[in-house]
Amino acid sequence: MMRMTARLVLMLALSGCTTPSPGFLVAARQDVTVDGMRFAVYPRGTEAQVIRLDRLRRADRGRMPDLMMRAAAQATGCRPIDNSLTPQGGPHSAVALVDLRC
Repeated sequence: MMRMTARLVLMLALSGCTTPSPGFLVAARQDVTVDGMRFAVYPRGTEAQVIRLDRLRRADRGRMPDLMMRAAAQATGCRPIDNSLTPQGGPHSAVALVDLRC
């Protein structure tokens, strides 16, 4: 019984990793893959929250902003505004906001 409880707690903790910020809770999740990297995108008006779902290798850090911008474009059909990507929680965060031009 203890093992099952521990597994349930772990599953619940990990499932929270793709929950959007409070302002994006009403947004419909769009899952997209860009160059083999998976993202959950939550569009809301003229912005979107992008959450990286896969682990990030150190070698991929430099290309992540571009992949997140492309994920937002693919999921929304809108054009991301240049230099509008704002990581939430540090430069290599799995979560970022993107401004969109629709």
